[in-house]
Amino acid sequence: MTLSPLLRAAAIMSAGMMFIPIGDTAGKVLTASGVAPIFVAWSRFALGAVMVFAIMGGRAFDLRVFRDWRYWLRACLITIAVSSILTALKTEPIANVFAAFFVGPILSYFLSAWLLRERITRMRTMLLFLGFCGVLLVVKPGADVAVGTIWALMAGMFYGCFLVTTKWLSGTVNPRSLLFSHLTIGAVLMTPWGIASIPEASPTVIALVLASAAASAVGNLLHTIATRMVDASQLAPLVYIQLVSATIMGITVFSTWPDGWSLAGLALLLGSGFGAFFLKHKK
Repeated sequence: MTLSPLLRAAAIMSAGMMFIPIGDTAGKVLTASGVAPIFVAWSRFALGAVMVFAIMGGRAFDLRVFRDWRYWLRACLITIAVSSILTALKTEPIANVFAAFFVGPILSYFLSAWLLRERITRMRTMLLFLGFCGVLLVVKPGADVAVGTIWALMAGMFYGCFLVTTKWLSGTVNPRSLLFSHLTIGAVLMTPWGIASIPEASPTVIALVLASAAASAVGNLLHTIATRMVDASQLAPLVYIQLVSATIMGITVFSTWPDGWSLAGLALLLGSGFGAFFLKHKK
């Protein structure tokens, strides 16, 4: 049986979303061993830009993006988001960090409706409300919220704004130029701090830095390929698959099992994401 273009794109997108938490797992191991989160973020952007350029062979990149302030704004947003999530991962379980981080897609939905005049639907809003309840179950807001959780929420908010700017600019250049621009600009912006925080080199550190950058680059490349096949909005709910990968990484690498409330929150987040995807698929 031949798969439809949407299902093929969804499979590629899902594979990409599984890779991204693998990169963050390597980043968490690095920061837990004393490597500065800003260095991990900088190396990820810098090496990611080199990898994307090499894999794509330098083809079809629209270099005019580097002269447009809008792409610099977009890159600033994702740079802050990545730096914040790596700071959060230094102290918090990876699954919990990703759950808090996913306040971003919820925020982007309402910001897109306000700023880009995208249509709000009752069913989609209900699903996002379920997802937000999932975030609350994991975060457990109160006076004793961990500092790392606050960093994760901040990362999610900046990521949500990044998603809005991506939608805003999606029709202006091809997806690979968008990807290459934010990796390159992010690397440039963080260079002074990245160089200042270079750790002592060792085979383990080098391997983890390369793994962090490679997994993130592969994840983003697969995302780019998938969004070239079908409308990106149809695949957007599949970003929640990162929660599955993050939970697996937390259990296998760090022996960290989410507690009962966190598992319920993760289930709500996944349910809302898959519900939104199948809702779009039926249309």
